[in-house]
Amino acid sequence: MNKHEKNRRKTTENLFQLLKENGAMTAKQLSEILKMTTMGVRQHLQLLEENEELAFFDQKAPRGRPTRFWKLTEKANSRFEDRHEELTVQLLISVREVFGEQGLDKLISQREQAMLSSYQQAMQGAESIEARLIKLVELRSAEGYMASVEQQDGSWWFLENHCPICAAAVACVGFCRSELEIFQQLFTGLASISREEHIVEGARRCAYQVKPL
Repeated sequence: MNKHEKNRRKTTENLFQLLKENGAMTAKQLSEILKMTTMGVRQHLQLLEENEELAFFDQKAPRGRPTRFWKLTEKANSRFEDRHEELTVQLLISVREVFGEQGLDKLISQREQAMLSSYQQAMQGAESIEARLIKLVELRSAEGYMASVEQQDGSWWFLENHCPICAAAVACVGFCRSELEIFQQLFTGLASISREEHIVEGARRCAYQVKPL
């Protein structure tokens, strides 16, 4: 692979990462972050659109021409890790068939307790909401969730831009319910947590509002 091809692939990877983490963006926004010309970025975007991995929409601007935003398509999800989703779904179906819903619930409960214990141990010494959220971002990002945290209007927002267990979560909604309960237990006495956006329901990301008590 020559230097030009390596640079092209690196730029493509960076584009996917930025759009996955931030949602729809303009060519100008992308060019500023990537330190490229707007025309150079547009060439990459158009090639990826032709490959059906990107799509665009135009948004009316206060003045002048509409602003064009670029976003990932469903096909682009193959670029991100999914943790052997086919095997996972098959195993879940088998558990349900052999042990029934009760057996599947026990499996999810066991996973929940193990994760909660692991997270609690990692959060020892993190007493504030901010400290716990920062640690949770670190833990979940290491697991492939592309997590981040923001603060807006007196609330914190814990964001997950990718779901590496999405196929399992679609096959069994108990996983999503369990993970929300884990987050709520981690912030007992400090904050209430609600899921406001959900990848499984078609949202671009999972977004959790964290309100101080």
